Parts: sequence; structure tokens; C-alpha cells
Amino acid sequence: MKIASVDEMRFMDRQAIEKVNIAEEILMENAGIAAINVLKNKIGIRDKKFIIFCGSGNNGGDGLVIARQLHSGGGHVKIFFIGDVNKYRGAAKTNFSIITKLPVEMIKPENIADVKKDVAHCDVIVDAIFGTGLDRPVTGLAEEVIVLINKSKKTVLSLDIPSGINGNTGAVMGTAISADYTVTFGLPKIGNILYPGYELGGELFVSHISFPPSLTEDDKLKVATNGYVAIPQRPAEAYKGSMGDVLFIAGAANYYGAPYFAAMSFLKSGGGYARLAAPKSVVPVIAKRGREIVYLPQEETHTGSIALKNKKALLDMAARVDMVVIGPGLSLQEETAELVRELTKEIKVPLLIDGDGLTAIAENPGILSSRKAATSLTPHLGEMARLTGCSATEINLDKVELLRETTARLKATIVLKGAHSLIGMPDSSVYINLSGNPGMATAGSGDVLTGCIAAMYGMGLKPGEAVRKGVFLHGYAGDMAAAQKGIDGITAKNIMEFLPQALRHDRSGVVDAKYYNPPVIF
Repeated sequence: MKIASVDEMRFMDRQAIEKVNIAEEILMENAGIAAINVLKNKIGIRDKKFIIFCGSGNNGGDGLVIARQLHSGGGHVKIFFIGDVNKYRGAAKTNFSIITKLPVEMIKPENIADVKKDVAHCDVIVDAIFGTGLDRPVTGLAEEVIVLINKSKKTVLSLDIPSGINGNTGAVMGTAISADYTVTFGLPKIGNILYPGYELGGELFVSHISFPPSLTEDDKLKVATNGYVAIPQRPAEAYKGSMGDVLFIAGAANYYGAPYFAAMSFLKSGGGYARLAAPKSVVPVIAKRGREIVYLPQEETHTGSIALKNKKALLDMAARVDMVVIGPGLSLQEETAELVRELTKEIKVPLLIDGDGLTAIAENPGILSSRKAATSLTPHLGEMARLTGCSATEINLDKVELLRETTARLKATIVLKGAHSLIGMPDSSVYINLSGNPGMATAGSGDVLTGCIAAMYGMGLKPGEAVRKGVFLHGYAGDMAAAQKGIDGITAKNIMEFLPQALRHDRSGVVDAKYYNPPVIF
């Protein structure tokens, strides 16, 4: 499903009204009906007490439609206006005129005391205060109302996005509603899908409000959820080399887990042949755990990392495999970092760089743009900061846009790991992955991801598709691990051990559709 920025959504609204001739009143009515359907299905309407907090824009207008529909359906409704009703325009003004002719109680509170009693005794609160265009911190009465709503623990339905959430980033603008349900209109906004906005939105529903597919599926919309990517069937005559022959350049003294998890997760994800080039003193330790891995012992630096003198042999081996993974547990030793940079320049096959490899590349990321074969990077926020020269705070101001700029500049596919990882492509498209959980923030989890992505390439997906599928399966395996063990204390090993089952679910089509798209209602 496509995801829209605030400006893209405004453009779609104008196109629907001006080019398709769908009246603004119809769009607003459809938005209200969609929200009413959620209230009917999740809560019920007749004889329930509803409070609707309406702002002075179109979000408030949507709330007025809902008030009328609730009144019609036998609900008890009270409206509180948080803003100036004289600012209503167009369809919002029309709906305000209608509601004033109905026996619905409407109040313009002077202070928070005016709403406390009603909040305490209602069944449901509808949040129609701010829309997706909020671009400043919430203050004054609106802030007090939001705090009161959250403290009340009442069931809350937010319209379009929880009030207080930035529509482009998901950031909290001072304070924000914590909703049980959110109905977003046209398409999900980026702020609906990125944390913390996603978490504060509760269960998310999407209504196209009668927008035609020419708008909601427009190729110009470059952000989307990480939808289903089919894995090629495993041929009956498959052999280990046909399922991917991948060279892992990884490991250093005292870094045994990263190379093991990367190479073994490749095999656990369906990959065929894992070759691990690691320091010779490290190999015996890893080999006790990973007997299925083929080992290439490397000469070492004085600190126990892979020495630069191995370069020719590594390039010769790289020329014989399908893909190279470089970085897990390599250490930050300068000689090894120089090896990473030189190999990156000269390796001719697809290359995936992770962990310490990213730190090495950060000294001269421009070398990536001259590579002919596909390049994939899997940084966490700190590594992304080093790659871009931006602080973590600057990145979080607009992750999507910075990712698009960086992928285009480096000509690489980049996974910005985190809650709802972002997958940026060199053509500036971005996919938001919906699998995964907080328990996956654990040592070695990123190495499992690296192996999973490499396996998807080995099994026949194109590089970009392999990254998307690997990110999804890694998160899904993590969700399966968390479901069995809880999110506290799951380890990289737990995630890795669930990879075969995640693959089986994926191939058999039992994965819940929520992992790909929020549900669409009409």
C-alpha cells in the first residue's frame, strides 16, 4: 500500500475535488462514515455516550459528520470545540451549519474544568482536534485536553492521525493522543506508520473515501509498506551451489558471535553454501558451533583482525561466489578498515555491508557510488549518522527524506534498522517494514538479518527484492520468537531458530495480512 506525505495527501485531495469532481462534502461524508463503521464494529453506538473534541479545521469537520451520524444511530453525543468555529470553511462550515440544527449539545470550553466531568462519564471519545498538518508543538487548552484524555483511559478513536502527531515523521509535537483506534483517510500518512505515531494510533484502519486507484496507486508516490515478495520455488534438482554461494568476510578476536550468526542465518534462511573468511585464530571457536559452514582461515593483524595481506585471496574468492557479505564483527582496527574499503572498490559481485564494515566505509562513502554491482547497507541509527555526517536528531527529523537522498547519492539499497525499519532504494523509493518487535533490539540480531538477506538473494530474488524479503522474514521470525518467549530476553539465536518456520509460513500463505498493509474499510 502506498504511503503519503502531508503535501502529497493535500495534492490528492485537490485532484479528487478539481479533476475528478468529487465534492469536498462527499469526501468528508465518506470519512465520517468510515469512522462510524469502526465505532459500530468495535464498540457499538446505540445508548453509548460519546464526546467529540473538534478543532477548527477539516479534521473538526470530520468530527461534526460523526456527531450527526452518531446522533442518527441512537448514540448520546456532546461536542466540545477546541478552536474557533468561525474558521470553518467549505465542507466543514456546511457540516457545522447542519449540526447546529440538531438537538446535539455543543460547548466551547473556557478551561479544562469545563470538560472533566463529561470525560469522566462518557463511554467513547472521538479525537478530531488536529489533522495531519500539525507543524508546531501543542499548547494551551488543546494540550490540557490531550493530557486529560490520555489520563482518562477512555476508549479513543482518532480521525486521520492522533492529535499531536506530526503527519510526516510520526513525532510527538509536545504531547499527543494515545488512541485505541485510528481511521486515516485517502492513504496512510508517514506519521501513521512510523514510531511513535504508529504506536499511539492503536489499531489503524484506512479508508480511500472514494479516491480512485489512479490517485491511491500513483507511481509518483514513492513510499509504501513493505508488501509481499514471493520467494522462487525451490527446484527439485536444487543443489547447494544453486541456492546461493556467499562469501562472508567477518570476525575478529573476541568477536565470535557476529560471523557465526551471519553465516548460519544464511543457511537457516534457505541459503546453500556459506563460506566464512575469518581470522585463523577465530575459526576453531566458531567451527565448534557451525559445522555446516565452510571456513577460510585468514592471516591476522597484531590485534587479531583480518589483515590487509589477505586482499588478493579474498578478491579471488569473491570472483567465484554469487555475493559477498562484509563487516559483521570485523573490529575497528585500521588495517582491517582499509581492507574493507579496498575490497569494496574492487569486488565485482553484489555486496552487502554491515556492522564494522559500515564504520570503515563511513570514512569515504563516495566509493560506493562507483560500484557497478548492487550494494546493500544495513545501518542502525548511529551507523547511518556516520555514513551521512548527520546527527541522530537530524536524521529523526525526517528519516524518509534523508534516506531517499542517501540512497540516490550512494547508489545503494539501505536498510535503516529500527522500529518499522525503512528500506531505501537507489531510485528514491522507500518501503516501511511492519514486522518485528522491541525485543529484537539485542546483540547479534542485525547479523541474523544480514544472513537472511543474503539467503534471499541466493534463492533467486533480485538484490532489492532480496533486501525487502530478508527484512520482512527477519522481523517475522522475531515476532514468532517473542510470541513464544516474550519480548524480554529473546536473543539472536532465538530469532535465527525461527527462520525456517517463518519461511514455511511465508510459502504456505498463512502470514497475517496486517504485516503487509493496514486493513481498508469503506
